[in-house]
Amino acid sequence: MATAKKPAAKKAAPKKAAAKKAPAKKVVKPAAKKAPAKKVVAKKTPAKKAPAKKVAKAKTTRKPNAAFMKAMTPSAALAAVIGATASPRTEVTKKLWDYIKKHKLQDSVNRRLINADAKLKEVFGKAQVSMFEMAKLVQKHLK
Repeated sequence: MATAKKPAAKKAAPKKAAAKKAPAKKVVKPAAKKAPAKKVVAKKTPAKKAPAKKVAKAKTTRKPNAAFMKAMTPSAALAAVIGATASPRTEVTKKLWDYIKKHKLQDSVNRRLINADAKLKEVFGKAQVSMFEMAKLVQKHLK
């Protein structure tokens, strides 16, 4: 009879281990109950043709607009800031920004605003100007 009890004792131990694993499976089951993902059926597409070869064009360099490159004479008020020599509008804008940065006239809080000093006040007509309206105000001083 002693031998008969030993197998019974061995069978009881695996059942307890199985009973402990059962709650773990219950946690997994709710996650598995999600709606199954729809399967995407790949459509058969016809074989793609090779793209047509493009004819190589000669690379042309971009030509600047003649109106921007025309040398213009600054007024006396503007000449006090950028110099009296005739120069294109693009150069005038560059020289104005050099002057503004050199004298630290850009507003510290709103960097788009320019605080005019005595020379720039003659050109702009006001104490503070937006960088976007600066070109419009400077245009009046070029001929």
